[in-house]
Amino acid sequence: MPSRPRTAATGAALAAAAVLLCPAAAEARPPAPAAPSWSAAPTGPARTSFYLEGPPGTALTDRLAVRNPSGRPVTVRLAGAGGDGAGAWLALAPDRVTVPPRTRASVPFTVAVPRDAAPGSHPGTLTVTDGTPGAPTRIPLRLRVTGPTLSALTVEHLAVIRRGAAAVIRYTLVNRGNTALRPRLALRADGLFGPLLRRPARPLPGVLGPGARTDRTETWPDPPALDAVDVTLTATAAGGAQDTATARYTTAPWGAGAALLLLAAGGGGGAVRWRRRRTARAAATGGAVPDGGAVPDGGCAGPLERPGARPAGGARPAPEPARPRTAATTTTTTTAVTTGSGVRA
Repeated sequence: MPSRPRTAATGAALAAAAVLLCPAAAEARPPAPAAPSWSAAPTGPARTSFYLEGPPGTALTDRLAVRNPSGRPVTVRLAGAGGDGAGAWLALAPDRVTVPPRTRASVPFTVAVPRDAAPGSHPGTLTVTDGTPGAPTRIPLRLRVTGPTLSALTVEHLAVIRRGAAAVIRYTLVNRGNTALRPRLALRADGLFGPLLRRPARPLPGVLGPGARTDRTETWPDPPALDAVDVTLTATAAGGAQDTATARYTTAPWGAGAALLLLAAGGGGGAVRWRRRRTARAAATGGAVPDGGAVPDGGCAGPLERPGARPAGGARPAPEPARPRTAATTTTTTTAVTTGSGVRA
């Protein structure tokens, strides 16, 4: 049958093509990184991490074991990692070690705890690498600084600022202690006629480290248009940390504020004018007006006389002519008053 030889030839061609293509595909694939022939771990049996503990200002030591079971020397490099914790305080006398074949090397290192280190946990990492491609060996370094702990938290720079129909409450939280804190915040606002806002304590995002500060804001969507409000923030954290701050927030429509200012200015100006008229009339007549005495507008004041008495010279002084009355005038002034919180009323 003619179809069989053709099928056999086709199968043979495919097999030959597969044989020719497989070596090329194998050569194109990048070789997998070889596993390191050495190992690094803390000295001692069944240790997978370092644990050190001591007070501030001390030097804590430990050892790293590097094993080389291969038949050639291995050079490894050591370094600390971990931000501002134990990794940054790690001191390595030799940061590069060459281990002979089929040998184990014991490498000492020191963690110098700063004198101002806060008590508590300060983790880090000790990394070991031989410079070849591949991930380095990372060994956890757990450091605990002993000593009394202090949890202290303050609320600072509290201010309330009007933003359109809403108000923005700005404040700063400062960690004054030596332990990391997770603050909680409660908010309340009380006006002249009672409570206006109540927000129970809730946790804030993030952790506040020792000595750290963060600027935050709270939004008050519907503050009153005419009121004097005391806004109070209370921050708390574990360990008994707590602080409270209060800011006065005053709002008033423009017309009401201007009327109050005019009322105050008019009353003060009238008192000053009356006092000046009283002093001038007393000086003109040579007498004095007793304190609390009322002087009618347009009249005069002088010393009291007995009936029929005449001053020296035999002539009665001519009475002071009455001053013509003028119509009262009113001046309207619009003044913008800025409160301590930056809100204009």
